[in-house]
Amino acid sequence: MAVQISPSILSADFARLAEAAAAIPNADWLHVDVMDNHFVPNLTIGLPVVESLLKATSTPLDCHLMIEDPDRWAPAYAEAGAGSVTIHVEAAKAPIRTLRQIRGAGARAGLALNPATPVEPYEDLLGEIDMLLVMTVDPGFGGQKFLDVVLPKIRRARTLIDGHGGQVWLQVDGGVSAQTIERCAEAGADVFVAGNAVYGADDPARAVDGLRALAEKA
Repeated sequence: MAVQISPSILSADFARLAEAAAAIPNADWLHVDVMDNHFVPNLTIGLPVVESLLKATSTPLDCHLMIEDPDRWAPAYAEAGAGSVTIHVEAAKAPIRTLRQIRGAGARAGLALNPATPVEPYEDLLGEIDMLLVMTVDPGFGGQKFLDVVLPKIRRARTLIDGHGGQVWLQVDGGVSAQTIERCAEAGADVFVAGNAVYGADDPARAVDGLRALAEKA
């Protein structure tokens, strides 16, 4: 799989989201963290902002739903035009149905696992998804320190994906930076969410190129 970089606007200036999207024309995706202050202890943005962003950028949106009722809300993000919609296994009550609805609306379907959630119980769902997201921090806030303890799970996830024979992408999200991205790539990840490492840099586009180069070198 080719390396893909998905900068997270959670670390951008929320008053200038269109400018933040324009600052990274070399990114593969624009990662949108949707938090509801229920599933995670933070409140960010929702569907209206995503609909506005879709009008402001040609970069496909990678919507990560950290919300309590993804079965209810996830299909609407796909219907709005998001390129990828990811739900959490810890929150979904009917994950197969919801993942199929996401795909049916034309988006890639992603399944996210918190750091303490094992990957093996969800092996049978690999045929229902286009991307597996292994969180490398506990979700809810940007700027957290990368959890090295998750690296073995990334390796196990890569083994399961390769054994399944599909084309499932393996994404990591949380503390991804120039200091950690190579370890993630070596473990088998191929899609990298980076917030502060991109939007905390003087030149976000150059930061994207730098992260891509490091991951490709691994």
